This record gives sequence, C-alpha cells and structure tokens, in this order.
Amino acid sequence: MLEALNINKSYFRSNNALHVLKGIDLRIEEGAIVSVVGPSGAGKSTLLHVLGGLDKPDQGEVHLDGENIYGLKDAARARIRNTKVGFVFQFYHLLPEFTALENVLLPAMIQMRQGAKKQFEGQGLDLLDKVGLKQRADHKPYQLSGGEQQRVAIARALINNPRIVFCDEPTGNLDSESGDGIIRLLMDLNKKNHQTLVIVTHDEQIAMRSHRRIHIRDGILVPEKERVGR
Repeated sequence: MLEALNINKSYFRSNNALHVLKGIDLRIEEGAIVSVVGPSGAGKSTLLHVLGGLDKPDQGEVHLDGENIYGLKDAARARIRNTKVGFVFQFYHLLPEFTALENVLLPAMIQMRQGAKKQFEGQGLDLLDKVGLKQRADHKPYQLSGGEQQRVAIARALINNPRIVFCDEPTGNLDSESGDGIIRLLMDLNKKNHQTLVIVTHDEQIAMRSHRRIHIRDGILVPEKERVGR
C-alpha cells in the first residue's frame, strides 16, 4: 500500500548541505507493523515525515494506494493526510486548553459536516474507551499522566480511521510501565483494525514485536531482518 522510490532529502545550514536520506527504496504492505530503527541522526524521523506526506523530498516519489502524494497540490496532499494517515508523536502535541475528547476530535473537525458533531463525539468517546480513558474525556492534558496523554494522542490519530499510522518514538518519553501499555495498545489496534503501523523507535520491545524491522544508518537502508509470525 505504501512505496517509496529513490528518496533523497537534504537540509541546508550556512551554505552547508546535510544529506539525511540517500536514495531510499522501500515497500510496506497493508496491515504490517514495521519498526524503523537505527542510531540517533540516522534519518529515521525524516524518513517517517517524508513517508507521511509532511516533508517533501528533494528527489523521489512516495506512492500511497498507487498515488504519488508529492505529485499532488498541497491541498490534495493535506486531504490525504487527514483521511488516510494518522500521526503519533513523541511529545504528544496535545492542545493544553482542550479536553481529552476535544483533542481527539481535532482531525475530524476539518471535515466535520453540519449536524455530524454528535456522530464524531460518539466516535471520539468510543476511541477513548478503547484506549482506556473514556472516564477522563473531560480532563485537560495537565490533568493526565504522560502515558495517558500518549493514549489520547493515539486516539486522535485514529479518529478518521486512517489506513496507515506513523508513530515517532511513541514510548520515548514514558516510564517502562506506561511504555509497555502503549506497546500493547498499538499491537492490539493493529490486530483488531488491520491498520498499518510504521514506528520509529529505540524500544527493543516494539522492534521485537513488529512484523518487520527496517534498519537505517547514515541515511541508507541496511539489510532488513524480518520477524516470522506475529
């Protein structure tokens, strides 16, 4: 369902070029859990942002369901991000003035039709229930633990029922117990909903439980190790 072809990405600082991605070719099958691992600075997060339509590559193509997303205009690509793609970030990015439910509903508000508010609120509460936080729907982020905030972020990523969810270090800011809970939640969501997960991680537990592990070093993919079974 997702294919990257010859992805190159550089950043320029003070006339110096930093070559972050160097000719990445990658294919990800529907329903897979794929972990992206490698040392800090290897290009993991940049690759995730390019695959998810957040950061345009200097060269190369990204095809989602057969469509080159970087061949589209910005508005069309934004619609794809809102309807087919979900994001979970290390630092949660919850709006502090909004409740947990309101944060979950943010992506849905972009396409909310008149009279559909009740429907989306029901979906948001169902998602909070799935992540074990329905009773905290009216709480604001400062009233939630780190693990609870990350679960709200996961529910927010799922509100539009995306085909693929990109997670950037989803356990990086959590203690081991909260991190284990997030891992179990992600694996359970994949099993029940058959959503594709692409997870940048340093967490060996996530990497071990993924269907496939992608290694990146200095902007280049190194030979893959695939896990048999689930």
